[in-house]
Amino acid sequence: MKVILDLCVVPLGVGLSVSSYVAACERVIREAGLSSQLHAYGTNIEGEWDAVMAAVKRCHEVVHAMGAPRITTSIRLGTRTDREQTMDDKIASVERALAQDGR
Repeated sequence: MKVILDLCVVPLGVGLSVSSYVAACERVIREAGLSSQLHAYGTNIEGEWDAVMAAVKRCHEVVHAMGAPRITTSIRLGTRTDREQTMDDKIASVERALAQDGR
């Protein structure tokens, strides 16, 4: 089953800057060969369910190995059975709606 997942991994107990931990998770996602889009408060990921969930687990393993004693993660995800839809498809749909409004 395909999934589009929004992931926000927050290491706790590591100080204020978490960019190195975010970069480590981005590397995990890229190494998994998954399609992703980094945004200001997380990463959108698309792919097969098991591959995406394995990458989320691997992110936790890597961030803990970097010294984070705790991690809190927020996940929002969606699946479809009626048709395939990519992250780009979803964005393009909204952009078409905006164009119809002339904005």
